Amino acid sequence: MPIFDRSRSLFSKAQQYIPGGVNSPVRAFKAVGGDPLFIKSAKGAYVYDEDNNQYIELINSWGPMILGHSHEIIEKAVSEAIPRSLSFGAPTAKEVEIAALIVDMVPSIEKVRMVNSGTEATMSAVRLARGYTGKDKLIKFAGCYHGHGDSFLIAAGSGAMTMGIPNSPGVTEGTAQDTLLADFNDITSVRKLVETNKGQIAAIILEPVAGNMGCILPKEGFLQDLRKLCDEERIVLIFDEVMTGFRLAKGGAQELYGVTPDMTTLGKIIGGGMPVGAYGGKKEIMDFVSPVGPVYQAGTLSGNPIAMAAGYAILSHLNENSKIYEDLDRVTTKIVNGYRQNLEKLGLNYTLTQQGSMFCLFFTDQEVFDYNSASTSDTELFGKYFRSMLNQGIYLAPSQYEALFVSHAITDEIADRIIDANYQALKEIH
Repeated sequence: MPIFDRSRSLFSKAQQYIPGGVNSPVRAFKAVGGDPLFIKSAKGAYVYDEDNNQYIELINSWGPMILGHSHEIIEKAVSEAIPRSLSFGAPTAKEVEIAALIVDMVPSIEKVRMVNSGTEATMSAVRLARGYTGKDKLIKFAGCYHGHGDSFLIAAGSGAMTMGIPNSPGVTEGTAQDTLLADFNDITSVRKLVETNKGQIAAIILEPVAGNMGCILPKEGFLQDLRKLCDEERIVLIFDEVMTGFRLAKGGAQELYGVTPDMTTLGKIIGGGMPVGAYGGKKEIMDFVSPVGPVYQAGTLSGNPIAMAAGYAILSHLNENSKIYEDLDRVTTKIVNGYRQNLEKLGLNYTLTQQGSMFCLFFTDQEVFDYNSASTSDTELFGKYFRSMLNQGIYLAPSQYEALFVSHAITDEIADRIIDANYQALKEIH
């Protein structure tokens, strides 16, 4: 059983100075019980906490560490960039190089603007879509998370036809009235909203593979139907690929599913672990951004030279080594199949989902295809499972509703250890 004395002490002290003791809510472990781990270092497939406990981890900084932690390619790029200064607030050659690479790799992107986070990317993309179309309203999907911009922190009213209402204090009702909520994988709910708000919808935004309510795949034809509807109604289709971009394929989920959005938001992997985001799309849309166009967006640290160096290193490596995706898919499938066999051995009927190197075990016997079906999961049971896995040295995302991410550092031997721990944890909590 790991000892967590140092982490507990740090958490107690942190709560005196930081709201809730953490700088992002899910880190507080409220969904799983207990106190959060304070991480000291990481290498490859492992992280180490302040009590020197070692864990195989399946978070990978919520996705970007696709090669594993402290990879030498990224470390070399960053170490070479640091002596030239940490920030300029001026253009650099590396910005041009990474922009050209992103345009080459992502089907929908003809021009791209670098920002500093996924939230900044999605906020900017929606503002641009509104400016480009001259329309105000936005359709998002229940369970899809697009950062903490006001337009996205909207909960459902009484059904998909109801205007959104704020689900966070500080979000005004006026903002919420411009955000309409549809059901993921339900094209009918989208069509009804479009018809009811004819000529008023600027954009539809979604995670093409939803990683913020577990790992939920689009049903066959759903993305294609959205594309057709947006073409018919002059609506900007935005794929939020902050999680899926460069993880599911070199060109992201849009390459994998063969559906090209008008705009794409990116983050995570494009910084190699550094804070970064980006939004891009069709040239005629992106040329509405200042200083070329009238839609304003700016950022002193946008295109930060250290982040650009890390991002260019990882994207170049992925672009030149496509076999990485085959390896990731194979090892992740091995883990998922191992979990499935464990469930069968124990006579349990829970739901597993997977797309490439993203997967999720839902503690429900229902098919999971949207927010409501994901919500049938037994979160209390997940909390027990999480703690059992943690005690066995496997660090999972501390929420039932987060996708798990496999890195290229997970070997077959490590995968076997994960599968064995899964069996022991399922056995223990039942």
